[in-house]
Amino acid sequence: MVSLPTSELIWLGLTLVAAGVVMGLFAGLFGVGGGAIVIPVLYEVFRIAGVPDDVRMPLCVGTSLAIIVPTSISSFRSHNARGAVDLDVLRRWAPPVVIGVALASVVARHAPEQLFKAVFVGIAGFSAFRLLFAPDGWRFADTLPGTLLMSVYGLIIGALSALMGIGGGQIANLFMTFHGRSIHQAIATSSGLGAVIAVPGVLGYIYAGWPRAAEFPEVAALQFPFALGYVSLIGTLLVVPTSTLVAPLGARLAHKLTKRQLEVGFGLFLLAVSLRFLVSLAIG
Repeated sequence: MVSLPTSELIWLGLTLVAAGVVMGLFAGLFGVGGGAIVIPVLYEVFRIAGVPDDVRMPLCVGTSLAIIVPTSISSFRSHNARGAVDLDVLRRWAPPVVIGVALASVVARHAPEQLFKAVFVGIAGFSAFRLLFAPDGWRFADTLPGTLLMSVYGLIIGALSALMGIGGGQIANLFMTFHGRSIHQAIATSSGLGAVIAVPGVLGYIYAGWPRAAEFPEVAALQFPFALGYVSLIGTLLVVPTSTLVAPLGARLAHKLTKRQLEVGFGLFLLAVSLRFLVSLAIG
């Protein structure tokens, strides 16, 4: 593993703290766990630190899921205090979401890095197109579906979110707005999925990454910085405090913006994320 000078370590630490501020703001503002913000930052931090290419992206995803737990709880509490969360939807989604996360954790144990990036690009890009260019009338129905289809949606949300290292907000927002729910309610309700996805996701990525470090000495850099499997403890500890403190500010801002302002803001954010990883896929 590359040995970094003290000045560069300080710079990396400050970068992670700054990422926590932005992550917390977006978590509250858009009902997302903030993983789409912190993963690109973690990716560059781990690259500079010498983490091998074939484990760098899953290490980012696992660490992002660990960061999402307290951030999403803070965001959910702020939205729920305003009465904007549909708790019935959360109860219906929770069991299939957890199953989806478990399945994705098994996949993560064997998947190449490109899969994680491709999932990121596909979901974020489609969500951005929907928010920026689709008319309000573009929806599947005016109400949410029955138990069977909601369970299928939950499996998809859990599996894709665990592969992307996100709290499920952008995918759940998509499904809810496709079925006639307002963007404000979709964002508020989606904020509650963060911990449901992240807690089993963290355990899954510890499980997925542990044998890689044990079986292949050449990926010993996976243990930067003091990782459990695919979860970096230092990365988590530097980002969590600021993101948790800032999330309520984002939630308050969300309720001051119009429906279209939220849609355009969220769409541009997702477009930037998808383009970032599309470039990464193209250059290998």
